[in-house]
Parts: sequence; structure tokens; C-alpha cells
Amino acid sequence: MRVAYFPFLGGVNFFILTFIMNDLFEKLLVLRAPRIGPVRYAKLIAECGSCSAAVARLGLGQGHIDMVRREMDAAAAKGIHYICDDDPHYPAAMRAVKNHPPVITARGNLETLNRQAVSIVGTRHATAAGMGFVRDMAREFAARGVVVASGMAMGTDTAAHCGALAAGGRAQTIAVLAGGVDYIWPQENESLYRRITECGVVISEMPVGFVPGPTNFVQRNRWVAALGGKLILGEADLNSGSMTTARFAVEYGREIWAIPSHPADARAAGPNSLIAGGVAKLCSGISDFFPNNANSDIKEKKSSPENILLDAIGTIAVSESVLADVVKKSVSEIKRDLVILELQGLVRKIDGGYVRA
Repeated sequence: MRVAYFPFLGGVNFFILTFIMNDLFEKLLVLRAPRIGPVRYAKLIAECGSCSAAVARLGLGQGHIDMVRREMDAAAAKGIHYICDDDPHYPAAMRAVKNHPPVITARGNLETLNRQAVSIVGTRHATAAGMGFVRDMAREFAARGVVVASGMAMGTDTAAHCGALAAGGRAQTIAVLAGGVDYIWPQENESLYRRITECGVVISEMPVGFVPGPTNFVQRNRWVAALGGKLILGEADLNSGSMTTARFAVEYGREIWAIPSHPADARAAGPNSLIAGGVAKLCSGISDFFPNNANSDIKEKKSSPENILLDAIGTIAVSESVLADVVKKSVSEIKRDLVILELQGLVRKIDGGYVRA
């Protein structure tokens, strides 16, 4: 049997390495058996006393054994790591969750898994303003050494990963996949996947090469929620997968933050409802998390188009057309900038105009 990819085991005694690989092989034999997930795995090991005994009880055939060997060979060929929950590289936040995966696979820089993280999620159909806000926040988190975890979906997830990557460094973001760690989905994010494996890490609880079904995305959301000490929810409708992620985060005792949005947009229903129900705190920007840097953040933003516009808004409602004339921009540009300011909670619309929030 070929040895799976364990570069961090360099210099390990051959007999120790053999023991580790045999232990991993037995764990995978049990986990890859039909109808065995983390719950049944834990119960089976507890009843049998060891993986070896569990393998014997299951009476696994040669076909199943060969399948697991092929998976491990594929992992070795692709530079994929197996990380057991007793391994120091296993994310501590995930390990603390009941019924966590006994083994995960990872591709990229494993050191990313040992750092403080924040989870950021939202709809695949986010607005440009919403994605820009998330991207900026993710970049600020990563620049301050906080890893950004998300699910690599289009829209908000992509904005979160891209923002973190824009901060530079080699341990900035974690992507949790619904399929095998080598199965890139959506295909449009192939280049993002490559960047994450170079400057972060991609993880999955599923077998190498596994093609996901709908229920696997729900499972992915569990671990996105688990990885971060905080969960930030962007635009999301009430029935979205992101709201499911938020429910998992509540279950795990995570701190929930939500970015407010315009109530006329269905994508505002998720975050606005969490804020209104007291489940989430209102997220207005990076200064919510790093208050000591609030002044420097404001100075950095002063020259932005949105803040030039903000200076023109006071306590009396001003229409879009008047604002366009004041700041010498088109009405369409003004509308875009106003959406950004609304998302940040800095202005609000009343009586056909805008005032400071």
C-alpha cells in the first residue's frame, strides 16, 4: 500500500510511520463502509474497543478494501493529506463539536488550520455592493492574522475567499468542500481553488474523488459554521443554505453577526431577521471587531467615493438627484454608492431621500 501524503512526518521512524498508516487505513475502512458516518463510527468503535475489531465485525470484502487502497493511492498522487482528529493539525474548533468527522482530507498549507478563524457566508446571488463589502471585511480580517473560512460557492463565499487572499501571506483562508477535496465545485471557481491551495487550505470530510449530492452541502455548512469563533452572515434569503449555516453556528455557541441590507430585497430577509430577533449583532464593518483600529479605518476610507458622498448627507433627507449634483456624479453612480453606505449602516432612506443613520 502506498503511503498517503504526510510531508510533516519527515524523519519519523519507519515503524512509527507504518503504525500510523495502518491505523489510518483501518479508520478509513470503517468510515467508507456503507451507512457509516461520524455517529455510527463513534458508536461502533466504542462497542468494539478498536478500529481493528470494528473492521472484523463489519466483515468487509476485498472489493471494499481495494477501494480504500485506491483512494489512498489517489491521495498520495495528488498531494492530499489525511488528518485524523487526534492529529495536531486537526482544527481544534471542529474537534470540539460533537460528532465531528474522525478523519478529514486537506490540500494546501496545513498551518492555516491552526489559526484563529472567522466564518463568512451568504447567498450565491449577492449584489455587487454586498460582495464588495464582504471582500473588504475579509481582507481586513486576513491582514490582521485572522483566517477566513467559507464554502467556495459563487457570490458571497467567493468574495470572502478573494478578500482574504488579497491580504497576501500563505495561511489566509479555508474552503470547506461538499465533495472530495479534489472535486472542484463550482467549476467556475477552479482558479480560486488553485489560489486557495497555494495560500490557504481546502478541506473535506468526504472521500477523495467524491461527487457531492444536495445533502452533502448541508454537511459542508456544519463545518463552515464550526471553524470560526464568529460567523458573519451577508446577504441571504430566509430559506438559504447560509441561514442553515447560521443555525449550526447558534447550536455551536458561536458569536453571530449579520450585515444589514435593504428590506425591499429578499436577500436582506436572512440577516435582517437575525438582527431583529436578537440572534445576531449588527455588523457595520471591521471596526466592530477591531475597535482600536476604528480611527485608522475611518482615515483610510475618507478618500473613497462613498465617504465623499457621506459628507454631503445630513439629518435632512436629500434626494439622489440633488446628491448627484452636489458631488458631480451621475445618478446611477450615486445609487451604487448609496447602496454601499446602506449596507454599512451609515445612511437610511426616508421620504424619498437619504439621511445619516
